[in-house]
Amino acid sequence: MECVFCNYLNNKEYTIENELAFGIFDNFPVNEGHMLIMPKRHYASFFDATQEEITAFYDLIKEAKSLLDGKFHPDGYNVGINVGEAAGQTIFHLHIHLIPRYTGDVENPRGGVRKLKKPIVEYDG
Repeated sequence: MECVFCNYLNNKEYTIENELAFGIFDNFPVNEGHMLIMPKRHYASFFDATQEEITAFYDLIKEAKSLLDGKFHPDGYNVGINVGEAAGQTIFHLHIHLIPRYTGDVENPRGGVRKLKKPIVEYDG
């Protein structure tokens, strides 16, 4: 079965990268600037990542934050990973959500992403 995220890597359609990981803007963002960071190696679970891959993810998350700070000027961030169907994972290639947050994007941000009720477009993954 074809992997939508592997296609980004194979077609070099990514925004940022390092040796082990790459990042793209989410096609179904829950907030302006929502990015996904993922491994170049195909696997579904964060718990299957090597220590080197985890370091690569962290480096790209910091690079993505810098990019988003300059472009969108968010007031905060949520960072999240869904592991398994029961946790909401719909694409089984590990991906880390970096979601910019803006003052007033929800009435009360307590609880983080659980409170984002008005996505830019309907979110599916």
